[in-house]
Amino acid sequence: MRHRTVAELMTRDVVRARRDLPFKEIVKLLSENDVTAVPVVDELGRPLGVVSEADLLRKSSDQTDPSGLTPLPHIEAWERAKAEGARAEEIMSAPAVCARPDWTVVEAARLMEVHNVKRLPVVDETDKLLGIVSRGDLLRIFLRRDEAIREEIDRDVLQQTLGLAPGAVTAEVREGQVALGGTVEFKSLIPIVERLCRSVDGVVSVTEHLSYRTDDGRSDSTGR
Repeated sequence: MRHRTVAELMTRDVVRARRDLPFKEIVKLLSENDVTAVPVVDELGRPLGVVSEADLLRKSSDQTDPSGLTPLPHIEAWERAKAEGARAEEIMSAPAVCARPDWTVVEAARLMEVHNVKRLPVVDETDKLLGIVSRGDLLRIFLRRDEAIREEIDRDVLQQTLGLAPGAVTAEVREGQVALGGTVEFKSLIPIVERLCRSVDGVVSVTEHLSYRTDDGRSDSTGR
């Protein structure tokens, strides 16, 4: 069983900005390449931060409403400094939260969640930019064919990992939803089977209707 890696999902041809790129040139860069954010890199190609549409919009949100009808919200000093910035290095969100190409989808998704970011620059061992991976890239695992998911569960989870005989447990997959049936030797195996199946890339949900021969949590041996 193998999770897809960041290297398999990331965009390699990355649109990037120099640290001294002027505000209007950043807007133009985003528009011409139809992207919502770009990494800002130094002279060696190492990400310093990321500048997004949200960072750029601070420029507009910091302007006084000529009508005087909309009061300006309180903003922190660092937010005001970014709103007044004129170059990429002054506007960007920094430091850059980066991923490694050999990370799994799970590792990248967790980092995005912890830092509340929508994308991660991907860097090598020298911190040089290799690509960028977005939430949308990670969601592509849910486009896997049902048959590919079923084959991985049957081969990698049930037979190779758990050592179950072919056909002892069956997995039906429809729209990424897995339904398990069959019989296992011990009751304690049931949550293990379910957990491992949930960890397969592309699985949306797992339901089980498994029987067992031995209740290894009790002194007697009654099955279901």
